Order: sequence, then C-alpha cells, then structure tokens
Amino acid sequence: MQLKNIIRIGILLICPLCSWGQQVWTDHNRLLPDKLRGLPSGIQLGHSPTPVYPELNTDTVNYPGKYIWKHLTQVSGGQKELTVIEAGSFIWRKDKGWAANIRLDNASFADRFHCKNGVLKKGKTYTFEKNWRFGDQVYAGDALWFVIAKDAAGNLFKGIAVVETEGSIKK
Repeated sequence: MQLKNIIRIGILLICPLCSWGQQVWTDHNRLLPDKLRGLPSGIQLGHSPTPVYPELNTDTVNYPGKYIWKHLTQVSGGQKELTVIEAGSFIWRKDKGWAANIRLDNASFADRFHCKNGVLKKGKTYTFEKNWRFGDQVYAGDALWFVIAKDAAGNLFKGIAVVETEGSIKK
C-alpha cells in the first residue's frame, strides 16, 4: 500500500477522535451545520455521479474494502480569486444529524483538487477525481461537502453540495 494511502486511512480513522469530532450541528431548527450558517454562497461545488451506487472493489491495495462508491467532486470559484481556508464533509447520522467526517486544510485541498496553493482562480474548475468511499459493508448515506474560502479583502464565502451514496448495488 502506498504511503499516501496509509496516511489517508490514518487521518480518516483519527479525525473522529480529534476536536473535529465535537458536535457540529447544535441548532436542530436549522438545516446546515454551525460553521456553514451565515456565510454567503460564492463557490460552485458538485459531485458526479449522484446518487453513487456501490460496486465490488477490484483495487483493495489502494482502497481497502470489499465495496467502493466511485465519484468525483468539482469546485469552481465565483467572480473573483478565492483562497481556500477549509473544505471537507459532514455525514448524516439519523439519530444525531450532521457529524464531522472529512476535513481538509488549504494544503490538503490543494493536493486533492489539483489546485495550486489552494487558490480558486476565477472561471476555473478543480476536480477531486477519486473522492471515493470504500468499506466492507454496503450501506447508504448522505454527505454534505463544503468549501470555505476568502477573497483578498478577507470576506468569507462557502460552497456546499450533497452526495448521496446508495446501499444497494445498481442492477
């Protein structure tokens, strides 16, 4: 297994134990997690395909698990250049609502989305090509992906998009 994949798996396993694992959705009268409320939209974010159906995994060396949900995530800046502060996802837990899942800082975002210095250039689209979920069990779930970035004046903007992952193999 490649070192970067071992590190990725380690991060995914450790993140729920970090401060990131604290409650992120405190106002259940509101749809969005706390950190995304009140920020103006200014970033386009999307997934393809969605919904995503699991398939048998043929690459368990790089993606451990019997099943894999394959999709990509794309992000485009708005009308001006924006520097990514943070990106990631929340997953929906039926008993608790949104829970922290993946967190990317500027450098991690730049690496995964092939976005030099984590700077979203006006009119350019950046892609996280293998934003795949994998595991030994087939289960459905929804993830709310987000990007938070700032302009040259320090104003913050967000982009959000839900990806649906299904719990049955598509026939």
